[in-house]
Amino acid sequence: MFGLEFTRRRALMGAAALLAAASFAGSAAAITPQEIKARGKLIVGIQGDNPPWGFVTSAGKQDGFDADMATLFAKELGVTVEFVPLEVNNRIPALTSGRVDVLFATMAMLPDRAKAVQFSKPYNANAIVLIGPKAKSIKTNEDMANMTISVAKGAAQDTQVTKNAPASATIRRYDGDAASVQALISGQAEALGGNIFYMDRVEKAAPGKFENKLEFQKLYNGACTRLGEKELNAALNTFIDKIKANGELKTIYDKWMKVPVPEFPQSLEGIPFAAQ
Repeated sequence: MFGLEFTRRRALMGAAALLAAASFAGSAAAITPQEIKARGKLIVGIQGDNPPWGFVTSAGKQDGFDADMATLFAKELGVTVEFVPLEVNNRIPALTSGRVDVLFATMAMLPDRAKAVQFSKPYNANAIVLIGPKAKSIKTNEDMANMTISVAKGAAQDTQVTKNAPASATIRRYDGDAASVQALISGQAEALGGNIFYMDRVEKAAPGKFENKLEFQKLYNGACTRLGEKELNAALNTFIDKIKANGELKTIYDKWMKVPVPEFPQSLEGIPFAAQ
């Protein structure tokens, strides 16, 4: 019920093994923008329960920041969009197996992931944080000692909490963001590893009780294609440059993030933006 509990070393080894498996597993054949246009449909992997990024409304419609990005990219290609909601830990396998054409799925741009998938240029900025009770002083990593912390298994917050929490902390790993948030709200965990946008849903569920405590890592999100898909990667980069320049990215930011569009880096170490 609470997920698996690992020591720091075992968790890091498990994460490395997962990425290696995604990288070396048999990948689906490459797809091009022309083939997507001929099909008339872009199949997009997205998170299904992680507002404001990707979530399903009460009417059954996929919505959120990444949904708007994907819809706009499909429009650029002149096709319709089909969404496949994914959990954190099956995003990369869904792409490499050919289940989806592209990921707009809150994919933090990390060097290990860049060995398994091809990132586009960044289109969103984020940060990995620890959320905890307002009544508890948590100002340094050492203050997490003996705490129970929930995280989404295999996500960037899992990696960062595992890396930064003292050995005495208990890290509970859940299948997805919603389950890890619920663990905090229900009292199964004392703190939560998440990103800067988690607090909106935490505040709605438990007003006035929690706040962002520590910031572990600044991140950028990119769209993902399979390794070697040069044409689709190039189409994504051209699209991202276009919406940055014409204000459409700002419109999506204003709608969902409610913060100014950040300055994006021209390069990130270990993460090529262009397919080789």
